[in-house]
Amino acid sequence: MSGSTVSAPPILIVGSVAFDDLELPSGNARNVVGGSATYCALASSLFSRSRVVAVVGRDFPESVLEDLRERGVDTSGIERKEGQTFRWAGRYSENLASRTTLSTELNVFADFQPKLPQAFTDTAFVLLGNIHPQLQLDVLEQMRSPRFVAADTMNFWIEGERSSLELVLQRVDALVINDEELRQLSNEHNLRRAANKVLRMGPAYVIVKRGEYGAMLFDESGAFFAPAYPLEDEIDPTGAGDTFAGALIGYLAQQGEVSRRSLRNGLLIAATVASFCVEDVGTRGLLQLKNSAVADRLREIRSLVGVD
Repeated sequence: MSGSTVSAPPILIVGSVAFDDLELPSGNARNVVGGSATYCALASSLFSRSRVVAVVGRDFPESVLEDLRERGVDTSGIERKEGQTFRWAGRYSENLASRTTLSTELNVFADFQPKLPQAFTDTAFVLLGNIHPQLQLDVLEQMRSPRFVAADTMNFWIEGERSSLELVLQRVDALVINDEELRQLSNEHNLRRAANKVLRMGPAYVIVKRGEYGAMLFDESGAFFAPAYPLEDEIDPTGAGDTFAGALIGYLAQQGEVSRRSLRNGLLIAATVASFCVEDVGTRGLLQLKNSAVADRLREIRSLVGVD
């Protein structure tokens, strides 16, 4: 985890900033600040400066944006429009293993057209959050020559916007996806065969998020596994996958390179940061997170798979 956020090149994050209404085993929580870009930016800010492109409504508190800025996040790409901020409501099962969407109100996010400030167009490291594949392509058209681009997606786009998604896959370096989505995209049940099939679609790396079962990286050199930290108290898994992705690309930017070693170290670090997200509601765990705590827990994660 060497390096500093000041010297590291900035990263660009394009995604959603939202409110979440959560029904959790520990209790209900309303108006929780969420959205893929929020989680990604807070996680990446541990390692690198972040530039965020998103949209919020008039109801979104300026104090939240100030919290992001205090963490080194450039919010000048967050557009404020008339109307209400994107809102999602969900209910989690007693063991947090599954969730049910109760409502989705896109509001100002329904007409989101990412517009990159001129200063953002030369960003070297890019994370395209889980938005419409055509919007991901639109962002890439505005970029000059990014060094590394990672994209997230979901089953809704895989099913309904496959042709656009396949164009995205031809233009990104890494796809970040969960195991269920990977199987859907590849029409293969076996994860290794599924990943190899997606690698042939364009990306050099397929990064598979598996929740409490950790994460896997597939590339031309084979496969790598990063375990999840065994938590004693799991409160809210919302945003854990976005936290993982943000921490990974933030670390890669801090290192200034994408290599076999940096990617594998990045996976372990990303899994570590994501574990802190789950320990509190919404982004609260990330807002207070320090690099020293990440370093301590990273040593514990390494011990899970290391042999003295």
